[in-house]
Amino acid sequence: MKREETRYPDYPLFKGLQRPLELMGIQGRYIYWAASAAGGAIVGFIVAYCLFGFIAGLIMLSAVLSSGISLIIIKQRHGLHSKHIDRGVFVYACSKKK
Repeated sequence: MKREETRYPDYPLFKGLQRPLELMGIQGRYIYWAASAAGGAIVGFIVAYCLFGFIAGLIMLSAVLSSGISLIIIKQRHGLHSKHIDRGVFVYACSKKK
């Protein structure tokens, strides 16, 4: 007795390029950081302009943008998936409750 195997149709599946999203040299989650830095700089400019004047607004805009860009550059050099690594020896007395 031969057993008949059911053959299902094959469909091509696009799995992507296995690379993180990149926009103008900024990768992955740092795109959101750049957008929030730009938004914060605009809001900071508007608030400082209304309260103190045009020069204070420009100073606030440049300070927020430069700090945001430098933070993104520093963090991106450590890698997209950088995590805190604890150093030392850890002893676990019991890993499961009985």
